[in-house]
Amino acid sequence: MTKVAVFGGGCFWCTEAVFKMLKGVVSVAPGYAGGPQTASPQAPTYKEVSSGKTGHAEVTRIEYDPAKISFRELLIIFFATHDPTTLNRQGNDVGTQYRSIILYTTPNEKEEAEVFIREIEESSAEGGRVVTEVQPLTKFYEAENYHRDYFAKNPSEAYCRLVISPKIEKVQKEFAELLKKNG
Repeated sequence: MTKVAVFGGGCFWCTEAVFKMLKGVVSVAPGYAGGPQTASPQAPTYKEVSSGKTGHAEVTRIEYDPAKISFRELLIIFFATHDPTTLNRQGNDVGTQYRSIILYTTPNEKEEAEVFIREIEESSAEGGRVVTEVQPLTKFYEAENYHRDYFAKNPSEAYCRLVISPKIEKVQKEFAELLKKNG
């Protein structure tokens, strides 16, 4: 039986590419979540979310097999591949849509996320305060198709080379035991 984790840590092109490499990950989808619910049945568009007016963040929905990878291991990768101490910003990506956020689906995930954040704050020699939001997932809106597999389809694009590739390399180097056998 699979479970779902939803994380936002900057651009969803980055988080999608990182989590697709991990063992036990069944599927990864970029999307939008974390903003207020509206009466509209339509998903917000990239342009609307990018404006910052929807309140949604760019997030990645990760379906995973907990027998192969734990929620804690997903948290480790999530926090290792973005800066959870910068409010509404990841590098040059600025705005509430790029905020650090964990959208939990169970009370256990909420508790694990909060404990993990406390551990990070207590272990930080610099005293960096983690600004990652921990909220219940109320609705996930899948992003437009052109965002899916963006890194795989555009590896030579400047953003992919300069921002995503270093994150991929870091995970491959520091977390090899969590990678799928064939990539």
